[in-house]
Amino acid sequence: MRVYGRVLTSEWRKLGKSSIWLLVLVGPLLSTLLGSLDLEGVANENEKWLGLFLNMASGQGLLFLPLFTGIFAAFVCRYEHLDGGWKQLMALPVRRTAVYFAKLTLVLILVAAMQLLFLGFYLGGGKLLGLSLGSLPWQTVLGGIGGGLLGALPIAALQLAVSVGWTSFAGPLSLNVMLTIPNVLVVNSKDFSPWYPWAQPFMAMMPRIAGHETFAALNLSLSTVLIVIAGGTILFLASGLFYFNRKEM
Repeated sequence: MRVYGRVLTSEWRKLGKSSIWLLVLVGPLLSTLLGSLDLEGVANENEKWLGLFLNMASGQGLLFLPLFTGIFAAFVCRYEHLDGGWKQLMALPVRRTAVYFAKLTLVLILVAAMQLLFLGFYLGGGKLLGLSLGSLPWQTVLGGIGGGLLGALPIAALQLAVSVGWTSFAGPLSLNVMLTIPNVLVVNSKDFSPWYPWAQPFMAMMPRIAGHETFAALNLSLSTVLIVIAGGTILFLASGLFYFNRKEM
């Protein structure tokens, strides 16, 4: 654990010198702009809060969470792919497992920060619409935000493995974009969507509320979605770690 802590601190310092934190703002900000639309005609404050969350969570879960999770995974490996950085890192008295988990932890910290900013923008957007915090459905909102973070775990594990093996920074990003775009179609499939990692953030983030199930895949139970997410995370993490431990630097 001590070695892991030192590696994580070192990785954190690398991020502190970068502009990656500006990207953390982009997804929640765009989700807020999209989510504030189409709320006219809703009189009940609780329904307005819920409508705002559903609108924002659609953009965040379908597009921004999977997209930026892949960007974060590629970014934490960027320095090591430049000028023989992997060889320099592996020359230090650190275990590869500690390095790999430190990078994965950083990706998850960035995703969690994005979700917290999403919550902040959501609350701010509601206040701008004149809504009171007393009518806010906290359980639904916090459950959805936490679900989105859990849904991003398989993508983080998979994209980190791809980013470690692919020396090109643009390669993993292009792959992630191509696999994120079909989400709008995939989430309508009850058979395919649970197994598609890029659709899982949306499925875990959207609340199961009668009358609001726009996508057919939301008829699946949340427990089924979470079991698939856990299985995918373990599979991708184990595969990536196995590859990283045997990769020639």
